[in-house]
Amino acid sequence: MSVIDAGRMQEIKARYPEILHRSFRQRFGALMIFLGVILYGIYAVWFFDLPKIIAEAHWERVGIYLSEWISYDVQPEFRVSGDKISVKYPRFSPLGDNPHPDWVTNNPDGSLTVSVSGTSRSVKVTKTQAILTAHGVTVPIDFTGNSPKVLGSEPPPSWITVYDDNILANMGFAGDVSISTDRVKIRKRFIGWANFVFDTHSPFFDKPASEVISLIVSGPRLEPDQSNLSLAFDNIWNNGAWQHGDVWTKLFQTIVMAFLGTLLGSLAAFPLAFMAARNITPNRLVNQILKRFFDFLRSVDMLIWALFLTRAFGPGPLAGSGAIFLTETGTLGKLYSEGLENIDNKPREGVKSTGSSTVLVHRYGILPQIVPVIVSQTLYQWESNVRGATIIGAVGAGGIGLKLWEAMRTNANWENVAYMVLLILIVVFLFDAASNALRSRLMGTQNR
Repeated sequence: MSVIDAGRMQEIKARYPEILHRSFRQRFGALMIFLGVILYGIYAVWFFDLPKIIAEAHWERVGIYLSEWISYDVQPEFRVSGDKISVKYPRFSPLGDNPHPDWVTNNPDGSLTVSVSGTSRSVKVTKTQAILTAHGVTVPIDFTGNSPKVLGSEPPPSWITVYDDNILANMGFAGDVSISTDRVKIRKRFIGWANFVFDTHSPFFDKPASEVISLIVSGPRLEPDQSNLSLAFDNIWNNGAWQHGDVWTKLFQTIVMAFLGTLLGSLAAFPLAFMAARNITPNRLVNQILKRFFDFLRSVDMLIWALFLTRAFGPGPLAGSGAIFLTETGTLGKLYSEGLENIDNKPREGVKSTGSSTVLVHRYGILPQIVPVIVSQTLYQWESNVRGATIIGAVGAGGIGLKLWEAMRTNANWENVAYMVLLILIVVFLFDAASNALRSRLMGTQNR
């Protein structure tokens, strides 16, 4: 075993100081970063008061909203008047104007049985009681007095909540039952989207698909002055419940807003970027003024520009396109100018040495280098602005965003919200795939 003497050790230390004489940052830098992240996490938990927020959050609403995205409900109301039990459906019931569902059964004794979810969850309405069956338990409720009362069960089951003048029975996802004096209201839930193709006022409503196809292909005209095919398309496009025509028109407005705003922003940013690039325009004052102009345009968020422009021009797609135009002029101007400042000057100098004009120098010495970058960034911003146009639409800038916001504000049309969100996701996915394909082709990476 070899032994290194003191002189040799000093020589090694002098030759490799970065290894044997590490600084405090080199020795403890990783540890300090780790501790900093931990401390910041603790601070964030305290600042946002996360334990309290998590404890007080209404987590049950998540399941309710998600279930309403993929389902609809029917709410019949049973009223007792003398010796008669009458059934009333909401004015705009998904079942139509004169519903007779098979899950409501008239019994020989005059009572009615409602199957909320098969026989395991049902309600029998008599002239004096509502007999609930759910979770393996049958509970009679008397509703003839000043307030309904649970009979034969003290305390009532956990799925029954008693208020002063109302009793609510939760039957899970299948629905619930609300009971008050002489009135039983049932909310029965179904999976799916009701009347998505034809609404209740269409002559094709509630007909099997085979019958609808037969009527369209060879059936007698339902309207003398209109073919069945034209009538079916008109009924779908003007569906009163889902408003397909309005939704698709607003979606097309959103796409046009994103395209027009991005196109105008790129056209305005392109010449300004040449004046903002230091190596193209050697005038420091002009460079700085334009770069600060770009910073100003993109520092004001697109949503704020939309608010300003809706005040100026009123609500509509013009305000949305203008907001995207202003934001993209700043964003694309910065990206274009930085791309120009990073080009290789040798092709430019070669073209200039031939005595070509400035326009030709830019055309053959600069554009071949910068065009793929410009097109790639512009396509990315266009795809991004399709999403942004949806958001600014919520403040009145037109497009599907405003319609989405209106549907959410009602807190009752969550299936319509799901429909519009799904359309937006599909459009964003298609534009993302198209822009990625175009960028790959322009950058020459499609075969790699």
